Amino acid sequence: MASVLAAKLGLNSLMRKPAKNFSVRICTMESDMEFSCEVKWKGKDLFDFVCRTLGLRETWFFGLRYNIKDTVAWLKMEKRVLDQEVPKEEPITLHFLAKFYPENAEEELVQDITQHLFFLQVKKKILEEEIHCPPEASVLLASYAVHAKYGDYDPSVHKPGFLAEEELLPKRVINLYQMTAEMWEERITACYAEHRGRTRDEAEMEYLKIAQDLDMYGVNYFLIRNKKGTDLLLGVDALGLHIYEPDNRLTPKCSFPWNEIRNISYSDKEFTIKPLDKKTSVFKFNSSRLRVNKLILQLCIGNHDLFMRRRRVDSLEVQQMKAQAREERARKQVERQRLQREKQLREEAERARDELQRRLIQLQDEAHMANEALLRSEQTADLLAEKAQIAEEEAKLLAQKAAEAETEMQRIKVTAIRGQEERRLMEQKMLEAEMLALKMAEESQRRAKEAEQLKQDLQEARESERRAKHKLLEITSKAVYTSPGMPSDSMPPDLSFSRENLSFDFKDTDMKRLSMEIEKEKVEYMEKSKHLQEQLNELKTEIESLKLKERETPLDIIHNQNTEQGTSKHSNFKKLTLQSTKSRVAFFEEL
Repeated sequence: MASVLAAKLGLNSLMRKPAKNFSVRICTMESDMEFSCEVKWKGKDLFDFVCRTLGLRETWFFGLRYNIKDTVAWLKMEKRVLDQEVPKEEPITLHFLAKFYPENAEEELVQDITQHLFFLQVKKKILEEEIHCPPEASVLLASYAVHAKYGDYDPSVHKPGFLAEEELLPKRVINLYQMTAEMWEERITACYAEHRGRTRDEAEMEYLKIAQDLDMYGVNYFLIRNKKGTDLLLGVDALGLHIYEPDNRLTPKCSFPWNEIRNISYSDKEFTIKPLDKKTSVFKFNSSRLRVNKLILQLCIGNHDLFMRRRRVDSLEVQQMKAQAREERARKQVERQRLQREKQLREEAERARDELQRRLIQLQDEAHMANEALLRSEQTADLLAEKAQIAEEEAKLLAQKAAEAETEMQRIKVTAIRGQEERRLMEQKMLEAEMLALKMAEESQRRAKEAEQLKQDLQEARESERRAKHKLLEITSKAVYTSPGMPSDSMPPDLSFSRENLSFDFKDTDMKRLSMEIEKEKVEYMEKSKHLQEQLNELKTEIESLKLKERETPLDIIHNQNTEQGTSKHSNFKKLTLQSTKSRVAFFEEL
């Protein structure tokens, strides 16, 4: 009985036991995420779940990569996650990365999130020197990376030193020149200031458009050997297969576009590629181990499928995504123009406000000066009045003395009869008194004229005072005057902004006009892109004199030689593919 009960309890516990899950950590270029997954999940189940979480629809570019021993592998979609050679310790770490690269980023990348993930991954590869980038292109790419992070350049915000903590240039480029961090920042900021008016998304796309022309962009390299046992490098990218010498990853010795390849297969470590031309013999090479062959085959199949897909009509899903992207770009364009107009009006209002404030300060200064002039006029008038009063008193005193002198003269005349001598003395005294009286009379007249002149000066001072008061009243009335041509929101502190004229309707005519504007911008950009090489050459010329030749790496030397010969990534690919497939196969086997 006890054993039956125990068996029942054991059965119930098994029925209640939940299905075992396992945890996964997904590392993207921006953040890490952890999920709990069911044991039965296949690689596609996990991959689709991550894409839905990120809001990503252009899934065909991406994959989940994990590290295995001394190489990497990509999670297979059709097999269960736990049945693959993923790390056994939990959480299982997988990296969500771009597995395949577009031929033309601007035409193929539709979603903003897709573009952003590519931008972050390519930037990381350039900074870590997995993609060789010449110094002048590094500076230009750094300026677009700064614009993508900070938006439009504003000298009042982006002051010297704001890039001090940013990692913007490969260390190889920094060590190649005798330039300080401040000198590099100055060069980058000068380019950054020229990008004003672009959005952050546009800056990221400009970054990718420049980066996709770099020789090592989007290429996966593998060490191989041909039939003669020569060590070579196999490069797999969006255009086809390329064969490199081990010490030169920039310039392939021969190339095979995907449209010339009929079949790819491997057996153990031997890899076989069959050209489309059946008259041409197959060419084979050996890799280091079987796991590398599996990885090469995955990348070949995926890149070949995308190569052929690009040359067919887009699927309904892609057409829908592109239509939505065009509508979104048109909407953003309208919104950007609206914001630009609002910003322009706000700046004009702020300028008008600043002008009124400046004018107000000027009027206040003029009023202050007028007050001071009025005060000085009043002081001058008081002084003149005081001087006039003193002159009047002196004139009265002189008149009194003249009267006394006249009295004395009369008294002398009365006593003149007292004797001849006395008369003579009296006459002499009388003559002196007359002379004194004459002199006093002249002095009295002079003082009277001076008093009259002081009265006139007083009247002029009072007239000046009256004019100063009148000017002060005029200045005071101007200070409270508001020009009818100025917007009312320019007067602080009651700022109000009318938005009645900033409403928009999405009509067909607007969409046509926007389409024309977008097309016009495209034409303008095409013209501007012609000067990109000139801009790179100019940057190169500016810093060339500071280069330390002895620090150049082998790839730098090869890049300089290619530049001098006028060889680019695309021109070299075109030149190699002009040769017959047969001759290229023979060349590969003879290397």
